[in-house]
Amino acid sequence: MRKVIIVQARMTSTRLPGKILKKVLNKPLLAYQVERLLRVRLADNVIIATTENKEDNVIVDFCKELSLPYFRGSEEDVLSRYHGTALEHEADVVVRVTSDCPLIDPSVIDSVIGFYIDNYPKYDYVSNTLERTYPRGMDTEVFSFKALELAHRLAKTAPEREHVTAYLYRNPEIFGTANVTFHEDQSRHRWTVDTADDFELIKRIIEGLYPVNPHFSLEDALSLLENNPDWFHINVHVEQKLYGQ
Repeated sequence: MRKVIIVQARMTSTRLPGKILKKVLNKPLLAYQVERLLRVRLADNVIIATTENKEDNVIVDFCKELSLPYFRGSEEDVLSRYHGTALEHEADVVVRVTSDCPLIDPSVIDSVIGFYIDNYPKYDYVSNTLERTYPRGMDTEVFSFKALELAHRLAKTAPEREHVTAYLYRNPEIFGTANVTFHEDQSRHRWTVDTADDFELIKRIIEGLYPVNPHFSLEDALSLLENNPDWFHINVHVEQKLYGQ
């Protein structure tokens, strides 16, 4: 099975435009994420799925600079963007992450992919978000290309087209679904970037960990926050939008 990580990315986020290329330690957030995604052992490739908008030409430039594969598709119909990306890159299994999660831990992604593989073909869709136990920002979804193709064909409403996997987990009579949980509930933490306060927290975590250990883990980040408990309150007030970008 060819397993492909597809990262949806655009510059025109509503609350913090251009967030994915904002820099920490003189490096864009998206570069940190890609660096971490390339360490996922069970994935065969990492693809950036961006839009056809001219505002996203800078994302294409970023991909070219890193010799990173990319695909351009619809901004609003993200389901079709994912389908087009998966089709072009011959994915049997799609691993979905969003570009606003620069701290995502490769081992977390491997655990979700591993669960999918170990239980194949019992489940069409496996994630760690159906029941949240991981910090927000570790979000990983794994599903078969066949399930993606069926959703692409059947999903009709705008929310179903925009949010990619909604049709999968909202139709359990069609798709078998499962959830991977962390060994303890750490879902109160918000390590995704959607506002200036989110960025401030992520900046502090990267500055605190990356120079010492570029391969820092989820557990390393939790330890850093235990030692700096006031940091949790930097973005605790931020209300999560229903879906990522």
